[in-house]
Amino acid sequence: MTTTTATTGSTTIGQSLLNSLNAGSGVDTASLVASLVQAQFASKNLQLTKQDTTLTAQISSVAKVQSAITSFSSGLNTLVKGGSLQTQPTSSDTSILTASALSGAKLSGLSAFVEVTQLATAQTTTSTTKFDSRSATVGSGTLTLTLGTAKDAAVSGFTTSATPIKVTIDSTNNTLDGIAKAINAANSGVSATIITDTDGKARLSLKGPTGTDKAFTLSGDSTGLAQLNVGGSAPASTITAAAGNAKLSLNGTPVERSSNTISDLVDGVKLTLSSVTTAGKPVVLGSSTPTAGLTQAVTDFVDTYNQMLAELKTETDVASGPLKNDYNATNLLRSLRGLTLTPLTTGGAAGAPGTLAAIGVKTNKDGTLSVDQTQLTAALTKTPDAVEALFADGTGASGGGIAAALSAISTAAVSNKVVINGRTETTGLVASTALYTAAKTKVSAAEEKVTSDTAAYQERLTKQYAASDAKVAAYKATQTQLQNQIDQWNKSGQ
Repeated sequence: MTTTTATTGSTTIGQSLLNSLNAGSGVDTASLVASLVQAQFASKNLQLTKQDTTLTAQISSVAKVQSAITSFSSGLNTLVKGGSLQTQPTSSDTSILTASALSGAKLSGLSAFVEVTQLATAQTTTSTTKFDSRSATVGSGTLTLTLGTAKDAAVSGFTTSATPIKVTIDSTNNTLDGIAKAINAANSGVSATIITDTDGKARLSLKGPTGTDKAFTLSGDSTGLAQLNVGGSAPASTITAAAGNAKLSLNGTPVERSSNTISDLVDGVKLTLSSVTTAGKPVVLGSSTPTAGLTQAVTDFVDTYNQMLAELKTETDVASGPLKNDYNATNLLRSLRGLTLTPLTTGGAAGAPGTLAAIGVKTNKDGTLSVDQTQLTAALTKTPDAVEALFADGTGASGGGIAAALSAISTAAVSNKVVINGRTETTGLVASTALYTAAKTKVSAAEEKVTSDTAAYQERLTKQYAASDAKVAAYKATQTQLQNQIDQWNKSGQ
């Protein structure tokens, strides 16, 4: 806020009057007017400046607290969702297959044997006809692409499993390259590429999805397009690989899958097949608990919590904190202080830790947290599953893991919707910002009014003192005239 002084330059007349003051009375009326104006509005200006400064500090403080809690919650959620704190499946031979955990999987104690006898394959074909270049014109009409199951590698005895796809070929796309692009644009799962062979000729190559039921035929309804036929009564392409399922066994039980990526065989595990096993040498699946990662996560959580707590305590300090009277900020502080005792898991085994306090996260006298490494190590040794569950990717204020609990606190603190007398209202730090911003707008309006009132008051006083000074000047002129007359009389009487 800019403090208004006596000299405002509000009008040309006012300035002229100020310049003429002091001409007759001998009194420094310009300084007098300035002092009177300053005295009149000094208290109001000081009050508004103080309010403006306080509101600016409060808005800035709310932004700091909001950023701190949301960053803390977001960072913890990212860590949890990243999977580094989740027990991971292991494979005894990653050249045969790799294993990864699915979201929410509980894999402690995983033990299984997998043998792979055949990988899932995709049907691939190459046109027999060779074209001079990829821009060579093939023909126009309609290509019909059909997916299904074939009796043999020659795609005979074909059984359709889906609605045939029609691909229109006209003058805009009747080249070999245009046809390949049109097939790809159909999004049937069959992809097309152009291959240039050793003699520089171009051919159309097609590849379908993996799986026995993903074989395909292609037929053209014109002489030109028939040069690309796959299967049927007039094949014009060589089938270089047949569609087939992956064949494997889990603990001795044979199964088949249409893909080499399998997520429905071992609970919570995605298997990616790369090769077949040697007879009698199955791949062993196990699990590995991220003990080091969980230990580090607990330590990092405590360190970040303490940093945020220090900032929050500064902003809500009862003596100097900008938010000392802000309910939303102080309520956030109270919520955080109860976090170590919040139940973070449900349905755990008897005696298994379900809170941060139970794994060694202690609350100090000043409200900060510390880690009892001995207690944390013991918990990880005895009940690693329970500790891992504390960092599960869940939801809810309690029972869904520490990330979910902190997220609930953050959401409630930053912007929470509540129904009051049938109306939905926003509470939390967003509401605090809106309140302070509205108050600051009122202060700005009051400052503008003071500026206007100051100018008007100064002009009024200036005119009043100018009139008085003029009268004094007139009196002095009369006095001088009389004195001169008296002096003349005295001279005449001598």
